[in-house]
Order: sequence, then C-alpha cells, then structure tokens
Amino acid sequence: MSAPTVYDVAEKSGVSIATVSRVYRNPDSVRAQTRDRVMEAARELGYVPSGSARGLASRSTGVLGLCFPDYADPDAEADAVDDDAAVLYSDQIIRGMERAARRHGYALLIAASLEGGPRSLVEQVAGRVDAFAVLARTVPTEDLEVISRRLPVVMLAGPREIDHLDHIEVANFDGERELARHLVRDHRLRRLAFVGGERDSPDAEARFAGFREACREAGLPVPDEPAVRVEMMTQAEGARAAEALLERPGERPQALLFANDQMAIGALHALERRGVRVPEDLAVVGFDGIPLGRMVRPALTTVRQPMRRLGEEAVDLLVRRLGARERDPVSLMLPVELVRRASCGCPAQDPA
Repeated sequence: MSAPTVYDVAEKSGVSIATVSRVYRNPDSVRAQTRDRVMEAARELGYVPSGSARGLASRSTGVLGLCFPDYADPDAEADAVDDDAAVLYSDQIIRGMERAARRHGYALLIAASLEGGPRSLVEQVAGRVDAFAVLARTVPTEDLEVISRRLPVVMLAGPREIDHLDHIEVANFDGERELARHLVRDHRLRRLAFVGGERDSPDAEARFAGFREACREAGLPVPDEPAVRVEMMTQAEGARAAEALLERPGERPQALLFANDQMAIGALHALERRGVRVPEDLAVVGFDGIPLGRMVRPALTTVRQPMRRLGEEAVDLLVRRLGARERDPVSLMLPVELVRRASCGCPAQDPA
C-alpha cells in the first residue's frame, strides 16, 4: 500500500494542493471550515505531511523519533555541582534511547519542546523517522491514531491511551505507596502532606493514588486532593509549596511527599532558609531518583525509577516492530526502588 500524498488529501477534501500546503505551513491563513475539512481528510487517509514520505513508506530513514515536552528547570542547573547533577527525568530517558538507538544502528531525532503546539511537534518528527516514542498526553490521541497507521509508535509513561499501541510505564503507584508506608511504619510519622502536579499529569496522579492507598492502610485520613497542586513540577514550585504548607493554620505536617525530586529539592532549600531542620523538624521525600538528589544536603530520600531503561526499552520495542517481530501490542511495567537517605532520617543507602 503506497503512502497517501498531498494530492490525495486535496482530492478528498475538494481543495487545491496549495490550500493543503497552507493548512500545514500556515494554518491561520486558511478559513477554519476549510482547515477542518482538510485535516479530517488527512486523518481518514493516514496522511503524514513530510518531504520524506517515500522514506517513511519504505522504512528507510534509519532514524527513530522522540516527542517530549521541555522540562528544563533553571534552578536544577544552577544547583548542579557537575554536569550529571543537572540531568533530569527527560534527560535520562533520552540518554537511554540514544544508547539503544546506537546499538541498533539508528540515529535519534528529538523534538523536546511544545512551542507551536503538539501538532507542530508531531509534524517535526513523524514525517522524518521510521518509528517514534512519545510521552503520554503530549500529542493528541487523534493525531497518534493517524500516525500509528503509517509507522510504529510506543507510548511512554501514564495510562495506555490507545489499546493497539505499545506502552511502557513505571510502577508509580507501587513506589509512592511503599515510600509512604516507610514513613509511617519505620519513622512513626502520621501527618503526611502530598504535593502533586496537575490532574493531566498521569505519573503524578498515579503517585498520589499510591499515597492515598498507604494512608488508607495505615488508618490515616485519606485526602481527596493533594495538600498542594502545582502547574510545573520545578524547584521553584516545590519551594513555594513548602512555604505555603508551613504558613497554613493548624498542626504542621511531619513529612512532605513531593511528586518528583525537583520539587523536593526546592523545598529543602526553602526549609533551610526558614530555619526548619530536615529531618529533625520535618521529613522531605521525592520521586524519580535524579542525580542531584544525592548531592543536596540532607541527601534526598526518593523512589528511583529506571529512567534510562525506559528509553532503552522503547527503542528495543520500536526496532522489533520495524522487524515485524512483534504482533500483539506490548505493555510493560518497569519496577522502581525505594532509596532511603537522610532527608527522612535514614542513613544513606547509596554513596552520596
């Protein structure tokens, strides 16, 4: 079956080839009604706008793609004592994908920004690669449906949005539940506060669900909502969340559980400025296992997820798909590891 072309889209939508081109290159120059008709025709045909469509059809580009929002955190870079310390969640996944891609003889094309919107992100990558990985909730489901007709796609993290696509996630629920259990059982803490992300962050929501389950098991109040929600899970937001919780009336929490390490590290800085001792006055824990968590003081207790392995597994799955060695959709759940360090009152479990 040959790949659909711009001519096919023009014929099906009843417009000129030039109009189809403008829809993709400068959509605001086309009336909304016409634009919608062209996009609907493209979806039905499985058209991917690219000068490399012939390469796509023959699986001959030798390139794999990764669609990822830019999660850069300037505070993390400023705190880093060496280059590895500034490496965050997305960086680790990229490193894993790069390593596996080289092993299989592929190059990696990365679109790590949402500037211009998710559709722009798809157009940057999907038409130039043999297969691609995408972070859950980054690209609209209807666009993924179109792309997946033409090339293999693997979803990273979050719930499985499309049943027929390969999917890899980590045990977010289990990891956060185990972390909260540790604080309750081993440190006898009862007043726990969870700081989460936006509701459309599947990882953060899974971690909050794990926290709630641990509270339920321990006979503690089970919150319907995190104690604080933030829009961006950065150090600056973590610092603000910690200060907000300190200023709330009533008893101070005994432990702050952050949905990622970046926020937890920001909270450590804020608490130090306020003269709050960690862990003597307040325990602080995170999630992810980024390198900077080992280097802050006190070193951060966290749940380490296999970020590089996530990237490697994604490439391995895509390569198997390209070689027609997989038939049914694959869903992988990668395990996580509780890492006990000083920020909860434990001796370091690994070298600081």
